[in-house]
Amino acid sequence: MSFDRSIKIAPSILSADFANFGAEIQAIEAQGCDWVHVDVMDGHFVPNLTFGPPLCKAIRPHVKTVMDVHLMISPVDPYIEAFAEAGSDIITAHLEAGPHIHRTLQAIRGAGCKAGLALNPGTGIEDVDYLLDMVDLVCVMTVNPGFGGQKFIHSQIDKVKRLRAMIGDRPVHIEIDGGITPDTAPLMAAAGADVLVAGSAVFKGGSVSNPAPYGENIRAIRAAAEAVARAA
Repeated sequence: MSFDRSIKIAPSILSADFANFGAEIQAIEAQGCDWVHVDVMDGHFVPNLTFGPPLCKAIRPHVKTVMDVHLMISPVDPYIEAFAEAGSDIITAHLEAGPHIHRTLQAIRGAGCKAGLALNPGTGIEDVDYLLDMVDLVCVMTVNPGFGGQKFIHSQIDKVKRLRAMIGDRPVHIEIDGGITPDTAPLMAAAGADVLVAGSAVFKGGSVSNPAPYGENIRAIRAAAEAVARAA
């Protein structure tokens, strides 16, 4: 997977039709998404239960772009191999999820995946400076993790700006997860983000039998973000 800093839209299948994941993934890819985002929650680190390695393995044949797996679980390390074997391209773990995040990132890369580091809204970026040589992506949560459809937390804009300055010209993506819409996407693109996760904002109004709204929603988010990114 070559590195580029162009705007990428990563729909979260947490907002898809659970009974039709394969068809939903095919639909969002056909409608122009760049990555497919899988939110894994354990009911312990975050207050919700979602997917495990078997689901990732089941949907992998349908994903032709990038399977971006966000582990909102604790502990993380015992499950890295299973998610890697299930076909993850990127595995993202939370800085807050365990005491030895450097070891976790090493394990993710050792399993053959790109390594992501996620930060909750209340977490600062100071520790990231010591981990940049181990990450391919930093995911900034712009909602408190656990549920889709939450409102964007505006205090995270400055965090992304400072993170962008810290990363400099390193080949590290900045991903935003939470509350992304055509209104908030340009705020994040202007701050320096290049991967935008969107759930309800992509899937609203559409379905497997009527996927055109997915494309309209993806294009609206992308256009809003790219207009600012080009001007920056």
